[in-house]
Amino acid sequence: MGEPIEYEQESKVKDVLAQKAIAGQVLENCTISDSRHAGLYSICGLALRLRDLYKWENGLDPWVEKDSSEILEWIGEKEEKWEDLAEEEFRNLMILDRQYDPFETKAINALLEPHGLIYGAGYVHSLKPTFFLAILEEKEEINGHPVYVLGHELARDLFTVPALSQDDCILVRKESAKLFLWDQIFHVKKSGREALSFALEALGLSLQDTKALHQNLEKIFKAEIETYIYHELGEIEDTVFDRDIWREIIGTFPHTPIEHLVRAVKDFLADTKENGTLRFIIRERNKTSLGLYVAFIDGLRKELFPELIEAFSKFIHTRDWKIVEEAVSVGNNNARNYVEMIIKIYRTGKEKNDMTWTKNEIENKLLSQLGVMKGRVG
Repeated sequence: MGEPIEYEQESKVKDVLAQKAIAGQVLENCTISDSRHAGLYSICGLALRLRDLYKWENGLDPWVEKDSSEILEWIGEKEEKWEDLAEEEFRNLMILDRQYDPFETKAINALLEPHGLIYGAGYVHSLKPTFFLAILEEKEEINGHPVYVLGHELARDLFTVPALSQDDCILVRKESAKLFLWDQIFHVKKSGREALSFALEALGLSLQDTKALHQNLEKIFKAEIETYIYHELGEIEDTVFDRDIWREIIGTFPHTPIEHLVRAVKDFLADTKENGTLRFIIRERNKTSLGLYVAFIDGLRKELFPELIEAFSKFIHTRDWKIVEEAVSVGNNNARNYVEMIIKIYRTGKEKNDMTWTKNEIENKLLSQLGVMKGRVG
């Protein structure tokens, strides 16, 4: 990664841009978003996200679990705030006596970046608006795209993600990434435990030694950070799944299995393309990242990419990277075929002016074949 950014962060930002005031404004929009969209998640999914938010608010390590009564009291207070703000509109951000639309990220970051802050805003799963504000720690450029590594988050909402792209830049959220990574390790499915053990052993760690995992979470994160970056690079540079059509499909079918499908296919395509995550892992011969990728692949991504699971089963015995490379090539071809089918069905549906037909075609020809049942966001 690049060199750390040298800023007198705390004092300089407080003096020049009223850091706390900006963070407070962002946090208010975070709360408004959560109040409107918490119902999108399943009970389990909401509980996990609330737990992450509680840990962030209280400065807890990812593995720390507080007494349930304390958390329930906090959730009750959070829900009261949500009720008060549920009907509110998002606030413009006031910076240096000028108002900015909360989604005007380029203009806002042009002001904040020189003072060691990065602001994020956009729409995520089920078109939930998300916002955050974080301290900038490092910056570099990869393949012509700025990459920002962010440290302490001054404001955030329920959405926990290790990295994202914004304005053709890549933002790595270290605090969220560690929460995300720990949740994946702690909640790994039985089918992924062998791959997870393989990944940890490559770092000299054991899945059974919980204390060592606590002490070395930073080490695991550092082994993973570039895979997060290359996933985002794969998405930014993808020319197969037209970004405008992809967004249009999600906008037409938000919070449905079709949204899950097109997001999974885009992830699948990004990870298997030439500059994507899996190609990077293969070039670097990174056994830890390969094991983690296989351990955590689930849901639609697993159904879309069975070749990788089969290849990994052979790889752990042979250590032959050609097996993995061949599986990734097959996967990329399959991803392209899925994209072609989705776009063809969607365009035909637009010509018919019949999105019900489009929905039925995608469900019958793709989702049913993948064994997907209708459900809520996890």
